[in-house]
Amino acid sequence: MAHPKRKISKTRRDKRRTHDKATTPQLSVCQTTGETHQTHRAHWVDGVLYYKGKVVMEK
Repeated sequence: MAHPKRKISKTRRDKRRTHDKATTPQLSVCQTTGETHQTHRAHWVDGVLYYKGKVVMEK
């Protein structure tokens, strides 16, 4: 198991962790239905699954 030779300072540790934060999901509006959904995700509208404005599957 690896052991650090010297203690990592709080400043250095916190600098590394600056990018580890929660972000809000990106939303977009569907071209066909006008529904708001997460980008790059398929979404259900009235029993029909849409992806990139096209019908993928029907319930």
